[in-house]
Amino acid sequence: MKFILLASGVLLAVPLVALADPPPQGWSGSGEAGLAIASGNTKSQNLNAKLDIKFNDDFWKDDFYLTAQRNKANVTDATTGKSRYDLTANRYEAGASVGYRFDKRSYIVTAARYEHDQFSPYDYQYVASVGYGYQVLKDDKNELSFEAGPGYKVSQPSSHTAANPNPPPDTITIKPDSNSNVVLRGHMEYKHSFNKVTAFVDSFVLEAGSGNKFYQNDAGLSVKMNSNLALKVGYQVRHNSQVSAGFKKTDQLMTTNLVYSF
Repeated sequence: MKFILLASGVLLAVPLVALADPPPQGWSGSGEAGLAIASGNTKSQNLNAKLDIKFNDDFWKDDFYLTAQRNKANVTDATTGKSRYDLTANRYEAGASVGYRFDKRSYIVTAARYEHDQFSPYDYQYVASVGYGYQVLKDDKNELSFEAGPGYKVSQPSSHTAANPNPPPDTITIKPDSNSNVVLRGHMEYKHSFNKVTAFVDSFVLEAGSGNKFYQNDAGLSVKMNSNLALKVGYQVRHNSQVSAGFKKTDQLMTTNLVYSF
């Protein structure tokens, strides 16, 4: 008998207000999570969650967030051919940006981001930057803003196996040195409200240096069920231009989450 449980958890959250409404003043927060568990003929556990805390007033535009993705499933061992229940995804990310407004449209911003990913081309990456932000568009239906500026980034490429020149064993594990360099950080935020209950949000991040160039795009469509709850479908694309042997450059993630707001 196969058992499937679908559940969604909640963290703290910023209201998913219609974009025509002004941003909330002071502190606010939002949280979303999705959980899927299967057992029986197949066995898997999939969890993704995000916590977002914001502060907004006439002078400050701040954002702090945490994300997590963790998956376990039956996988086949390449050496023994036997199936085992093991991790297939394990990623954590934290970020913050603090912006000081010059006027209603322009502001200076400092930002930092750290991620740890057990199954990506990089074990960890972290970056700190300072830049200029500008609210290009803001009307009853749309909001569009850009941020750009220099930063400093450190990344650790994941270990990989290679042929051993002096076997046995036939292969050895190679851990590359960490990389550090100056990068250009870019950030774009776009929002569009179709009506009072349905909204589309897209966020794009660029961290480009002389070595690896990292891009991430998060698109989401949310539909309110009431003033506190909403359903959200998300699609994420992450790309690293330089990866170790055996790793793909692009990762994609589809999510269906429950969002709680107050």
